[in-house]
Amino acid sequence: MPQQDNLIPANIMIADRHFRIKVEPADEETVRHSIRIINDKVMEFKKTFPGKDMQDYVSMVLIWFATEFKAEAASSIDSDSIIEKLSQLEAIIDSELEH
Repeated sequence: MPQQDNLIPANIMIADRHFRIKVEPADEETVRHSIRIINDKVMEFKKTFPGKDMQDYVSMVLIWFATEFKAEAASSIDSDSIIEKLSQLEAIIDSELEH
């Protein structure tokens, strides 16, 4: 858990609402990058689905973010599994070449 002494204030805006938060100095750029992604997605959803209210767009972004995170995690697991299987195949080939 971060110590309160190390946190710096940051003014952010998500979907036309301002927030004042405190973040670790090392995390500030990551937070700002995430905010840019969120706001860009809100604008994208506003263009794709006109006539909704801002809370609808923020909800859509949350669903998108959660889905993206899950997809990235699954992709990472798949990559690890493939690497493991390739290592096993390499070991089998190496043992066959030694004989």
